[in-house]
Amino acid sequence: MTRFQIQVPATSANLGPGFDSVGIALTKFVTLDCRPADEWHFAVPEEDQPYIPAGKTNLVYQTALHTAKVHGHDSLPPTHVTMTNDVPIARGLGSSSTAVVGGIELANQLLDLRLSDYDKFKIACEIEGHPDNVGPAIYGGIMVSNYDNGALDYVHFTDGLDDLTWLAVIPNYHLKTEKARGLLPVELPYKEAVNNSGSANVLVAALAMKNWELAGRMMKSDRWHQPYRQALIPGFTDVEKATTDAGALGFYISGAGPTMLALFDEWDEAKAARLKQELADFQVEPLQAHLTGVTVHKQTEAKHC
Repeated sequence: MTRFQIQVPATSANLGPGFDSVGIALTKFVTLDCRPADEWHFAVPEEDQPYIPAGKTNLVYQTALHTAKVHGHDSLPPTHVTMTNDVPIARGLGSSSTAVVGGIELANQLLDLRLSDYDKFKIACEIEGHPDNVGPAIYGGIMVSNYDNGALDYVHFTDGLDDLTWLAVIPNYHLKTEKARGLLPVELPYKEAVNNSGSANVLVAALAMKNWELAGRMMKSDRWHQPYRQALIPGFTDVEKATTDAGALGFYISGAGPTMLALFDEWDEAKAARLKQELADFQVEPLQAHLTGVTVHKQTEAKHC
């Protein structure tokens, strides 16, 4: 019998003005250890049990079953899945996307579907509705994507990302995406929308050209969503000031929040110690870009006589 392990990276979406279209994979992970079983079961870490079901209502299973049906299968072989979760739930680091991408890969492995990354990406967008988190979770690195009426286009790049530190400042409370979206305006004045679009264009060009200082400035220039969502994140301005004073090039709300990300091109233990002390009310984690996206490791169990 074959056991396998699926590892899906956390993601940070928007990067400021790249609303619903730009995202990066980061070095925090959800790991699914999978082995054959008599019935489906998810062994969930104790702290996540109030939020992640152990049975077939689990989003990983629901996504796997959806993927199976898309490819002509009505069921999945029973599997015991042990979850190790380093991605905090409802904090703006792509926890739901890790479940969706993990579920697609689970079906891919169980049914030998031989899906390409693009196949996985299309299914994930159909489920999520937008590509910003699922794209980097599948491909790694930075993804700039557009999903419109079933048409999916993207640009993927990783060059130079090894040189950067993405400091995650994580509050100790949840923030549902629906609540954060509920604060956004239904309309924006045309001139303001054009200006915001320009900021997003420059952000993407700066990231592609490895002009990190310019990219950082653009992260702070967003007017699509961050001015509205700041109200849901106590201490936002204090965190922005502390990270900027420590040399951050950029600062933005990760996804819908409440996690905040600060971009550094120079990082050392002195900065880490200083910011952990100044931001003692938050979980402060220096992360790197994860360049390869979802991965699978297989092992063959020894047969017992």
